[in-house]
Amino acid sequence: MDEAVVLAAPLFAGLDPHETQPLLEAMSTVRLGRGEVLFTEGEPGDRLYVIGDGKIKLGRRSTDGRENLLAVLGPGEMFGELSLFDPGPRTLTASAVSDATLYELSHDELIRWLQTHPGMSKYLLGALARRLRRTNENLADLVFSDVPGRVAKALLDLSTRFGQPLDEGIRVAHDLTQEELAQLVGASRETVNKALADFAARGWVRREGRAVVLLDLDRLERRAR
Repeated sequence: MDEAVVLAAPLFAGLDPHETQPLLEAMSTVRLGRGEVLFTEGEPGDRLYVIGDGKIKLGRRSTDGRENLLAVLGPGEMFGELSLFDPGPRTLTASAVSDATLYELSHDELIRWLQTHPGMSKYLLGALARRLRRTNENLADLVFSDVPGRVAKALLDLSTRFGQPLDEGIRVAHDLTQEELAQLVGASRETVNKALADFAARGWVRREGRAVVLLDLDRLERRAR
């Protein structure tokens, strides 16, 4: 287990490593191949996951079969934390965008630990609050932002997780298909491709398959507002 990555997760950040050792010892490793599903919406859920390496996407499927991609997460991020407070059906489907290593923690193990470290619950509540804030921001974007603005914001957000600095900008290996990128911003693939083509023509980005190089961060940030 890469303890440094796990300790960077919101649940553990800022804690004394000695206090978290029982939790680390209780966690087990899960490995997924690209495209493999970890759990699906509606399945029973009673555990939290921390990403050690790779990328995980979280999404939902509507009654008419359409998919909505809500988030793409990377190393040091966690998901499934709602099930720790309220074990029940999963509200999202989680699957691997790339080969991934995860560390899972059961509801029973966390509750047992919190009973002896009650003050630590504030860190988990803080993580839940940040997740709720992000959800609210995404809803506001869908209402108030046009598609190019949402595409610019999504690229900047992905760069904070997966960006690799270059002399000319930041390379973001997002590993998403065109359809998945469109789902992430809540638009059609054609509309998203048109926005990316416009950004490329303006010299703001360069497309490289399932990666993109951000060449003009200032223009993208202004477009994302």
